[in-house]
Amino acid sequence: MTLPTQTWRRRAAVVLTCLATVAAGVALGGPARAENRVTPGNFTGYGFDQCVAPTQAAMDSWLTSSPYSAVGIYISGASRGCPYQPNLSRSWVSTQLSNGWRLLPLTVGPQAWCTTREKYLQDVRISPDPTTSYAKARGQGRREAAKTVQAAQALGISAKSTLWYDIEAFDISGTHCRESAISFLSAWTNKMHALGYVSGVYSSAASGIKMLDDANAYRPGKYTMPDQVWIADWNGKADIYSSYVRSTSWMPHKRVHQYRGGHDETYGGVTINIDSNFMSLGVGSVAPREFPLCGGVRIDFRDYFRIDRGDVGPRVKALQCLLKRKASYDGDMSGVFTQRTYQALVDWQTAHRMRVNGVASLSTWTAILSQGSQPVLKYGSAKHAVRRVQRALNAAAAAQLPITGVYDGSTAAAVQKYQGVRGLARTSVVATNTWSALERGLR
Repeated sequence: MTLPTQTWRRRAAVVLTCLATVAAGVALGGPARAENRVTPGNFTGYGFDQCVAPTQAAMDSWLTSSPYSAVGIYISGASRGCPYQPNLSRSWVSTQLSNGWRLLPLTVGPQAWCTTREKYLQDVRISPDPTTSYAKARGQGRREAAKTVQAAQALGISAKSTLWYDIEAFDISGTHCRESAISFLSAWTNKMHALGYVSGVYSSAASGIKMLDDANAYRPGKYTMPDQVWIADWNGKADIYSSYVRSTSWMPHKRVHQYRGGHDETYGGVTINIDSNFMSLGVGSVAPREFPLCGGVRIDFRDYFRIDRGDVGPRVKALQCLLKRKASYDGDMSGVFTQRTYQALVDWQTAHRMRVNGVASLSTWTAILSQGSQPVLKYGSAKHAVRRVQRALNAAAAAQLPITGVYDGSTAAAVQKYQGVRGLARTSVVATNTWSALERGLR
């Protein structure tokens, strides 16, 4: 069909206006924005949750001084204890994710009908009506899931992230209360999947989590189980286990364990009342593959020692490789400490204000092994930078660490010991001060 000229002009004007709007959005940081990374993703380590999302200053302080890498935030639900969240915004979420934090977004909506907590009013409880297999409860679950996803998207929390439903402790012995609650959570999970998110459920180990675990064991397939569980069991053990949950359920990387309830902790002079958690999610903390250096030269050792002109062996070859990567050496990886190797080392020491003697002392090893980018590293970090820290600590402090790229308990302990020797705050976190000490070759 041929359109009149005026119609074509109107449509062209609309198209041009739309294009201009998109361009302006890109230029001004408007609707066309990069999507945040999926959270929490693959991680094994520590997290905390608190009633009100902390200020940016508090988050920055805790990033560089606390053992925590994940934070629970309450984004939705009529039953939230702290519905007013003055700090929580799209930009807050984006900033934390960019800084390396992992987020655990929580919804506290309708609670079990038989909840003993008086603050949960009747109109925000799960319907116990058994009609048509608890159809009302399932409808509530779907609606609450849709509300949660809407809230998550408004905050910029990307699809495939885990969204958590918080169902507080209740008596699971009553049939209608229990069956309506599990029907609600099953529908919640189904709707989460339909909307492109991962389903998580937070609850007391002895009530909500036990209810799900028993249903999965004794009535498999009847209900859709959450993808991940957040187990409130305040036994003080920073692991992913609970005596209330079967050892095979939601394993090996589908659990968060809230192991300590509300208490104050202070880092960097900032005190927050928190619950403490340990988690293993996704595939856990896995370091990226490291590609061979200098044609496959080995630079990973549990110990490094002083080498000088005339020395031979794998550590000489490692030194030659490292100097080549720093653009100081252009010879072969011979494994022989030649005059050419000596001069390259002198040039590197001069450029980095090290003691200039052409000897690869433990201080020189510490400096050259640690040099590079300086991300904040703590328990659970899995990066190439972790390998640099592990190598440097083996040189600086005889830490005897395996070079894995995963910041585990042994690495944290070695960092803390090194910090103590150097007079730094014993945080076990590698931040600017610790990086600086390593790169200066301090032992």
